[in-house]
Amino acid sequence: MTYTAINFWEKLSKFDDHWSPRVIAEMNDYQFKLAKVQGEFDWHSHADTDETFIVIDGELEIEFRDGKVKLSAGEMFVVPKGAEHKPVAESECHIMLVEPKGTINTGGASSHLTAQNDVWV
Repeated sequence: MTYTAINFWEKLSKFDDHWSPRVIAEMNDYQFKLAKVQGEFDWHSHADTDETFIVIDGELEIEFRDGKVKLSAGEMFVVPKGAEHKPVAESECHIMLVEPKGTINTGGASSHLTAQNDVWV
């Protein structure tokens, strides 16, 4: 075991792609992923799992068919499994996602925004 802290800023400096989460740690069957996001993502849902969004820097809106939640740095929101949602960031935003290993970023939908899974940084 190594006793080294994981620095979010150092990890974020290693990639530039938007909407392409990078794994930074695992705990049991869950992964902690960092992502840079900007613009609109696709409408999607995750049938079998909740999804946690934690904003590290910037602002993120998560739209739902019947409303939306706005998150700022230091805030988080858990999207319940099965809830169709669309993340939106007007300016670049840095987020952490917490979700089970193997979770695909676009859920059951396939699009040009579907990212390669299990990519570590």
